[in-house]
Amino acid sequence: MTEVGAPREERIRRALTHLRNDTTDEFGDITWFAPREFTDPAVAQQERDLIFGRVPSIVAHGSEIPRAGDFFTLQLPRNTVIVVRQRDGGVKTFVNLCRHRGALLEKEERGRCRLFSCPYHRWSYDIDGELRTITRDNTFGEPDRSMLGLIELPTEVRHGFVWVVDDAAAEIDVAAWLGPEMDAILASYDLGPKVCVQSEGFDEPVNWKIMQDAFLDGYHIQYAHPNTAAKHIHTNVMAFDDFGRHCRFIAPRKSIDRWIEEDPGEHSLAGDVTETHFLLPNSTLLRQPDHFQLLTFRPHPTDPQRSRMEMRLIVPPVEQTGLTEEKWNRLWAKNWQILLDVLHAEDFPLLRDSQRGMVSASAGRMVLGRNEVANQVFRRETQKLLAHHRGHPGTTVPDQEGIQ
Repeated sequence: MTEVGAPREERIRRALTHLRNDTTDEFGDITWFAPREFTDPAVAQQERDLIFGRVPSIVAHGSEIPRAGDFFTLQLPRNTVIVVRQRDGGVKTFVNLCRHRGALLEKEERGRCRLFSCPYHRWSYDIDGELRTITRDNTFGEPDRSMLGLIELPTEVRHGFVWVVDDAAAEIDVAAWLGPEMDAILASYDLGPKVCVQSEGFDEPVNWKIMQDAFLDGYHIQYAHPNTAAKHIHTNVMAFDDFGRHCRFIAPRKSIDRWIEEDPGEHSLAGDVTETHFLLPNSTLLRQPDHFQLLTFRPHPTDPQRSRMEMRLIVPPVEQTGLTEEKWNRLWAKNWQILLDVLHAEDFPLLRDSQRGMVSASAGRMVLGRNEVANQVFRRETQKLLAHHRGHPGTTVPDQEGIQ
């Protein structure tokens, strides 16, 4: 596996040194922010348009739609869409809307089809988006059918994931967006042949940035998860790499403790850590010793105080594991249930309460610490995306730094 930056074992030993010294990698300074960033409809509108309407974000793993005609529907921040596997193996994303009178074209969450048929007047479309049928066309008139195909959003499959830019007028180049470091890191994981064995979405009354922040934070583990995650992962210890838009960090698991008083020498410590990757704008990819978890967070299309989290478990296919299919299914079902239990019992209640607090009229400013490095990068980079478009015609991004 090609290494990017310092070798992994070296980075793990940096985390071990932090653990011994009760230290962690740190950001340059503390950063102030305001509750308005999580409640203001104007801020949310700018984020939907100037972040999600401009840059690629992950919507699925390719294994979720393996065959031609396999599709799923979802609500993006700006568009309701259908994502469908093509006959040539590619993937296309269409606005889920009949071009006749605007009826929702497909209501099912997922399925497989040869064409999409509108339930209102039975206009139909090929899976490549081309208009196939205008019912009773002898009485309808003669529109230019080439102008009435489904509206397509920029879509690319890279590193096993399906990426979409949520604006039909945009362009997509995932490699350029990731940059050479993160693109090489994801390539080294060979995620394409792996399979998404479990996935689920959760609609929560919480701003998407509050949700994303929680899953970049190694500072809260001991306090929010004392009887679950804190039994396995150390709190506030991080070996961090900042790649600009994206970042990664290693957090030591408690299995590493046997090396606190002893030099591990050449012994590999790879099984004693979790490695987290933040992929701007809204994804956390966790590399565990034997699998990956992908977490994505999308704004609600109108309400700044709502969002959707999706969680995926991405694993080696059964034939590569040496397990029987029954044991393989049982292993990942158990793993998935543990994740769900922590989400519903611990993460979601805390984050819902955070959102409730943010609407207080006199909440005042809040602060990110130097130890909250990934959270600092997330905020720094989302602010850059918004600021990049300040002054463009028709865009005004509120100055959020000094808001009380």
